[in-house]
Amino acid sequence: MKRLTATTVLCLLLFSAAFVTGKGPSAAPEYPDSLRSVWLYTEGVKQNAIAGDSVRARELFLEAIRNDSTYAPAYYELAANGMYATPDEAVELARKAFRLDTTNKWYHQFYGQALIYAGRYDEALKVYRRLQTENPKDPDNYRILAALYEQKQSPVMALVTLDSAELRFGRIPVLSAMKRRLLVATNQIDKAVVEARAMVEAAPYEAQRHVVLGDLYAIAKKDSLARAEYDRALQIDSTNVQTLMALADFHAGRQDYRALLAVTRQLFQSDELPLETKIKRFGQFTSDTRFYREYYFQLNDLASTLAIRYPDDKRVVELYAGHLIASGELEQALALYKSHLADQPPAEEYFRAVIDIESYLQHPDSVDKYVTRALELFPAKVDFHLSKGHVMSNSKQYVKAIGAYKGALRHADTDSLRSVIWGMIGDAWHQKAEAGEPNLEERLPLQTGLLGKKGIARKAMKECYKAYERSLRYWPDNTMVLNNYAYFLSLEERDLERALTMSSRVVALTDNNPTYLDTHGWVLFKLGRTDEARKILQKAVALDGQKSPELIVHYGDILHLLGEQFMAEIYWRRALEKGYDARQIEQRLKQPAVKKPEPKE
Repeated sequence: MKRLTATTVLCLLLFSAAFVTGKGPSAAPEYPDSLRSVWLYTEGVKQNAIAGDSVRARELFLEAIRNDSTYAPAYYELAANGMYATPDEAVELARKAFRLDTTNKWYHQFYGQALIYAGRYDEALKVYRRLQTENPKDPDNYRILAALYEQKQSPVMALVTLDSAELRFGRIPVLSAMKRRLLVATNQIDKAVVEARAMVEAAPYEAQRHVVLGDLYAIAKKDSLARAEYDRALQIDSTNVQTLMALADFHAGRQDYRALLAVTRQLFQSDELPLETKIKRFGQFTSDTRFYREYYFQLNDLASTLAIRYPDDKRVVELYAGHLIASGELEQALALYKSHLADQPPAEEYFRAVIDIESYLQHPDSVDKYVTRALELFPAKVDFHLSKGHVMSNSKQYVKAIGAYKGALRHADTDSLRSVIWGMIGDAWHQKAEAGEPNLEERLPLQTGLLGKKGIARKAMKECYKAYERSLRYWPDNTMVLNNYAYFLSLEERDLERALTMSSRVVALTDNNPTYLDTHGWVLFKLGRTDEARKILQKAVALDGQKSPELIVHYGDILHLLGEQFMAEIYWRRALEKGYDARQIEQRLKQPAVKKPEPKE
C-alpha cells in the first residue's frame, strides 16, 4: 500500500468536511475503504490534540489498525500516548511503526527514545548506531549515542563518538561539555583543560566558559590559574550567581572559610539566588558549633544581610531570631519577635516565641500580657491556654491556673493530650495543697478559715488524686502522672502497694531516668524494703551525677536507717550545698544514729 505524505493527509483533513452528512457532528462520513484508516487516524489526532480526550483517541487509533494493520501512523500515535504509562508496550508499538515505514526518520528516532525510556539501553544503542550511520548530519544522534555509551560504562567509545561529532560539526557547546565531563571522569584532566581553553578562546567574553576552565584548573590543583579564570569571569559580570557559586565551592574545597563567607555575602545580596538556597546555606554554616563560634562576626553579617533584604519573610525572621538567641542576645530576639506581633495575618509562632522568652527571663507580668493577647487572637489554641495556666501557677494563683487548664481541655483533640492536661490540673492541686492556705482568688474565706491549713491541704490532695485518675483513664501509661501519683502516695504513706505498682510500671516504661528511679526507691523504702531501696537510689544518684538535692537527701535517709551514719551525714551535707532546706538538714543531723542491722544468716 502506498504511504501518504503529510501534505496528502492535510488535504484529506480539509476534504473531509465536504462529506459530513445530516446525522450530526459525530457521524462518520462515508469514505472509500482505502481511506477509512486515514479518517480514523486524523479523528484520533483531533480528539487527542484539540478535545484532550486521550481515551477516545486511543480507541480511534486502534480502530484504524483493525481496519488496516499496516497503517504505521496509528502505531506511532499509540506508542507516543502510552510511552510514559506503559513503556514496554510503547516500545513494541514504536518498533511496529518503524518496521512498517523504515524510511521515516521520526519513527526511527522515536523507537530509540522509547527504548531509552523503558531502560533497554543495549537495544537503544543499536538503534542509535544505525541512526548515526543513516543520518550523520544530526548532532543529536551523536549526543544520545555518547550518553548511551557512558550509561554502558564505555567512556572511551563515548569520547570517540564525540570526537567524530567535533570533526564533522566543529565544537558545539553541549557536546563539548559532555566531552569535558567524560575526560574528567577518565582522569584526563589535561585534555579537558585543552577543550575548555579552546571554548574560552572561541568566546572570551562569556563568563561561564571562564568558570568551566577555572573549575578544571581547580581539579588539576592549579589554584593560581583557577583564581585567574574566576577573576576574569567576575570582570565580565561581577554579580553572576554561577560564577560566585563556583568561587564559593573553590574556597570551600581549600578550607578558606573567610573567603568562602565573603563570597557567600555577595550571593546573599543577589536577587537571582533563591531565598530557600540562602537559608539552607546559612543552616549548613551554623550546624557546627565550633565553626559558628570561630566565624561568628561573618555569620552575623550574613544573618543581618538576610534580615535587611527580607524583613517580613517568616523564614528569615525565624533564622535571624534563632541566630540572636544562639548568640545570647535574648533581648534583641525578643524585640524582633515583638516587632512582628502586629503583622497581618497575625502569626502564632511569634506569640509563642515571645511567651517562651519572657517566661525564660522570668517576666510573669509580660507573659500574662502576651498570653492574654494570644488567646484573644487564637482562642482555640491549646498551648496558649496551657501557658495561661503556667503563668497563674507560677504566681501561686492555683484556682485560676486550674481554670486555664480546664479551658485547654475544651480544645484538646486527643486522649493523650487530655491525659497530659489532667496531669497538669492534678499538679496544680498538689501545689495548692503544699501552700496549705487559701489563695487570694478564693471566694469562701469563712469556710477555708474553718478548714485550716491541714484541711485545705487534704481537700486539695483529694482533688489532685481525682485529676490523676482522670488522666490515667485517658492514658494509662502516662509516666509523669504515674510517677507523681506514686510519690505523693508514698509521702502520705498510704496505698503503698498501689504506689509500688505505678512506680514499677514507670521504671519499666523508661530508660534509667534518675527522677523515676528515685520515686521507685522511695516507695520501696516506705514499704520497709530498705536493701532494695538502697540499690535503686544508689543507681539514681550515680545517673543523676549528684545534681538533685532531693535525691541525695533520700539516699542519705536510707543510709541512716541502715546504720551507715557517717555516709548519711556526708550525703545530707552535700544536699545542703546543692540548696536543700537548711532547717530540715539540721534536724536530720541531730537524729540519733541507728544501730546497723545484723546480717542475716
